Amino acid sequence: MTSRAVAASAAHASLAEAEPAVFWLADPARPAPAPALVGQTTADLLVVGGGYSGLWAALQAKEDDPSRDVLVVEGHEVGWGASGRNGGFCSASLTHGEANGLERFPQEFDTLQRMGAQNLDGIEDTLRRHGIDAEWERTGELDLATAAWQVDDLRQLADTVNENGGSMRFLDADQARARVDSPTYLAALHDPDGVAMVHPAKLAWGLKRACLDLGVRLHEHTRVTDLSGDGAGLRATTDLGAVRAGKVVLATNAETGLLRRLQHFIVPVYDYVLVTEPLDADQLASIGWEGREGLADAANQFHYYRLTADNRILWGGYDAIYHYGGKVRAEYDHRPSTYRLLAEQFFETFPQLEGLAFTHRWGGAIDTCSRFTAFWGTAYAGRLAYVAGYTGLGVGASRFGARVLLDLVDGLDTERTRLHMVRSKPLPFPPEPIRFGAITATRMAIAAADRNGGQRNLWLRTLDKMGLGFES
Repeated sequence: MTSRAVAASAAHASLAEAEPAVFWLADPARPAPAPALVGQTTADLLVVGGGYSGLWAALQAKEDDPSRDVLVVEGHEVGWGASGRNGGFCSASLTHGEANGLERFPQEFDTLQRMGAQNLDGIEDTLRRHGIDAEWERTGELDLATAAWQVDDLRQLADTVNENGGSMRFLDADQARARVDSPTYLAALHDPDGVAMVHPAKLAWGLKRACLDLGVRLHEHTRVTDLSGDGAGLRATTDLGAVRAGKVVLATNAETGLLRRLQHFIVPVYDYVLVTEPLDADQLASIGWEGREGLADAANQFHYYRLTADNRILWGGYDAIYHYGGKVRAEYDHRPSTYRLLAEQFFETFPQLEGLAFTHRWGGAIDTCSRFTAFWGTAYAGRLAYVAGYTGLGVGASRFGARVLLDLVDGLDTERTRLHMVRSKPLPFPPEPIRFGAITATRMAIAAADRNGGQRNLWLRTLDKMGLGFES
């Protein structure tokens, strides 16, 4: 049998018992939900959304001013959405990676790198101060070349980042495979300190507890159905009540219904993940990975993968699926064809793990924008601030994003609010059906580029000139 046929056969068997559920959320440490809001209430600051951005905003607002009355409302449960489903890569990068930052914000790249490093240190400090056990491991990351054209790209990126104060190291094939052994690796870029691994759900639950400990009020299963001006403040209508607040922070990720302008800038795409059973000592020895780094390959359609605390491998990425009209539906959370493809690619990467089984499979929507990194804005005469567009790297950047939200809603002039990254917006997406056609054409073009030595066709080169170029 060919290696691809072997991988396909192994993939079919490996998925037989995989539970269609999020591994992180199945943890017995999952807390009971807070009660829903029933009736009328008020707050100085209302935070809509109980994901990372909302929780970080509430926590930092309360730490800044313990007397501030802060209320968080979440339509489902804390960590239910992307904050509880992601891979747990907590990166110092605020710009969805250094290459994207250099391309889009070259004049302030050094500043963003400094702020990103401070932000990552701040997350670690917060976990320590509040006693949050999020299975934090400051392991760093390896970006891996799996095709010849990616090798020079990684070498050039290392040189450019290091010229701007970075500390990345280019590894040849032997050096890369000495850290993690796969026959597919041709080179790697090692970031030794800029990424930590976390248990994403435990991070969200820990932030929830820290907020409550500081006196933040929280209501889960409380969906905001309408926002409107109300004198000097805002009124948020919920399923069973309402909140009148002086200021509002909107942190709802791919859900854009409460502020229609966001629909022009955000599209929801579906990302899918597999998790294996725990590896035994021999299986671990066969791949090395003693540094427990986060891993990602350097293709345009890329995989991300890491070890969990109990030595499972989380393996996700590659397919990013957009549905016509930007619909977000529960039935899109599972996609058998993508699970099979991911499993095949897993065993192509680690053929020595043939026979390993997957125990969990899941997917979910993330928000993306045309610049692949967060953007901010205000509404209702500055009484509301919003952030969106993290594009899958929001675990770390969301704390910074929340800090900017508080600056904006409080009308502060800070180094953060003066950033071009904060003051600018991504280019909007076109309306349907042009939007669906453009996204589909882009996905086909980047897949072709990966097959053709990284050569970008006319469509991708045109997007590059418009500032819409896709990079992994």
